[in-house]
Amino acid sequence: MSAVIDHPGHGHDHDHDHAHDDHGAPHGWRRWLYATNHKDIGTMYLLFSFTMLMVGGVLALLIRAELFEPGLQFVNPQMFNQLTTMHGLIMVFGAIMPAFVGFANWMIPLQIGAPDMAFARMNNLSFWLLIPAALMIVGSFFMPGGAPAAGWTLYAPLTLQMGPSMDSSIFALHILGASSIMGSINIIVTILNMRAPGMSLMKMPLFCWTWLITAYLLIAVMPVLAGAITMTLTDRHFGTHFFNPAGGGDPVMYQHIFWFFGHPEVYIMILPAFGIVSAVIPAFARKRLFGYTSMVYATASIAILSFMVWAHHMFTTGMPVTGQLFFMYATMLIAVPTGVKIFNWIATMWRGSMSFETPMLFAVGFIFVFTMGGFTGLILAMAPIDIQLQDTYYVVAHFHYVLVAGSLFGLFAGYYYWSPKWTGVMYNETRGKIHFWWSLISFNVTFFPMHFLGLAGMPRRYADYPMQFADFNAIASVGAFFFGFAQVYFFVFVVIPMMRGKGQPASQQPWDGAEGLEWEVPSPAPFHTFENPPKLNASATKIIA
Repeated sequence: MSAVIDHPGHGHDHDHDHAHDDHGAPHGWRRWLYATNHKDIGTMYLLFSFTMLMVGGVLALLIRAELFEPGLQFVNPQMFNQLTTMHGLIMVFGAIMPAFVGFANWMIPLQIGAPDMAFARMNNLSFWLLIPAALMIVGSFFMPGGAPAAGWTLYAPLTLQMGPSMDSSIFALHILGASSIMGSINIIVTILNMRAPGMSLMKMPLFCWTWLITAYLLIAVMPVLAGAITMTLTDRHFGTHFFNPAGGGDPVMYQHIFWFFGHPEVYIMILPAFGIVSAVIPAFARKRLFGYTSMVYATASIAILSFMVWAHHMFTTGMPVTGQLFFMYATMLIAVPTGVKIFNWIATMWRGSMSFETPMLFAVGFIFVFTMGGFTGLILAMAPIDIQLQDTYYVVAHFHYVLVAGSLFGLFAGYYYWSPKWTGVMYNETRGKIHFWWSLISFNVTFFPMHFLGLAGMPRRYADYPMQFADFNAIASVGAFFFGFAQVYFFVFVVIPMMRGKGQPASQQPWDGAEGLEWEVPSPAPFHTFENPPKLNASATKIIA
């Protein structure tokens, strides 16, 4: 997406870690295979994540096609559970997380005035690790016995009974974890060591703050997941009995280890979206962000509290009441810093001079729908209610409201906001608005009925159901197909024309309310930016000529 621009002053090419010629980018496949430029790597992350979004989306549509009416239509229950398992793994590890890393690669150096990421070649490796991992995960459908069918949480003892595809998925998750850890180290070192002079930590854009905190979360929890799946592997092949009750093991121990990773993981997938929304809303309200400092502290509080709530996923495992109370209150406490964020966004918009271009629509839509998802999370935090709703479609509705309307809408807001800077052309505003309304309406048609299904007692991961659940399931399935086609529309009619350079040329500053160093470089952003550190004004948002 980044155009090739001749950029003077590259005579000292041996000084920095880019095997490029003196003017702009290398050409052909070498530019991408050996990419060390943060913009190219960011572009590859984004294209990879969209590809995986489509793959995971096809699996989701197969699930919804099966659930369109009672009875078994297309797949048997075993295949159905393979679809739900792989849909979850692909969306979490293949679509949402790499997309945010793509945004980090593109935007963090531009926002802090750095010439590139700190470790350019490690950056290249952390991207290319994704490809074999994705092939191993998707390829597990074609292995003997089919893909893993234990749910994306990979609970023992089911995982101990799966075929060889379980091993390939475990290996793929190890590779994805290594990629995440390397990317996180890169982000932390870049932010802490490569900010332009004059940009203190408390003057950084919030997107950099949310990613700095997210990167620490990733380094803390990816090894925990690695431990859990390695213990599963040794149980499967090397005679250990960590999770096998027959040998004195405990399947519930797996859940504790997994959710100690899994709960911070859901914040890993939402914090960068908070950062994007915190950039978009001030730009289109034409006001500085309300309560910047409290936003930083709220983000850090969410990260710290995320380690203290894991067992709210386990209220039905026979936990003592004291434990239930602790995890219930700790979970409710997370609503406080999250509420601070929502309050600050609304206060930023309050009496602002607002306009509703597509990035703002997605940001406001994000606040609205993410808040609904947050409230259902608060309801599920109550142990007595959760025991009724555990493993029903109410839970499915809750986490899709947070992850689709949260993470995905945040990603779309960021794409519409920053893509003119990446490509040098403006997206088509009418098509952007069609994409937004189509996505928002079809999303709610898909997932809102699931709350009622869950309250009525429909369990998740079932391929068939009795007649009384038929109507809401039919509505949800129709909405899901509309939602899926909205994302195809987005790629074909918004992204591809921009990548081809079709559209109005974007000015250096396409949004009149936006602040930040990324708007101080030309559109499209040159292949090399900030080779000499920029001199900043007092607020660290503009370069002093």
